[in-house]
Amino acid sequence: MVTNVKQMDEKTQVKRYKVQCSIDEYTFPKEAVIHAVRFDEKHIHVELTDQRIISIPLWWIPTVYNAAMEDREKYEISQNRTMIIWNPDKCSINDEINIMDYLRPARDEIRAIYTPRESKRQVAETKSKVKLKKK
Repeated sequence: MVTNVKQMDEKTQVKRYKVQCSIDEYTFPKEAVIHAVRFDEKHIHVELTDQRIISIPLWWIPTVYNAAMEDREKYEISQNRTMIIWNPDKCSINDEINIMDYLRPARDEIRAIYTPRESKRQVAETKSKVKLKKK
């Protein structure tokens, strides 16, 4: 195949930058513990003890979205501080939120990402076996 592209003999130069901070200076959260919860018209804002703030759209949680602000405020934080719980004896909401569900991919997404796939060789072997059976 003949092309009109000229070959370039120039070397690509790589820029190198000085590392400003070592990895030991960075903070990586090890747990998610609820410190405080607040609501606005569109979100539930969950402040964690490590100072992260998770804002969850209320429409993701229909029972909370459809409730009055007065009922939303009648939550309790679980003893291990990882869940927000509404007691139906105290308000119109009967639900609980595990904060970890909003800090990682949904379970169905995890299955889709990590589903083992057959190799091309396995697929080809399966197809050839099916053809042999048909003959």
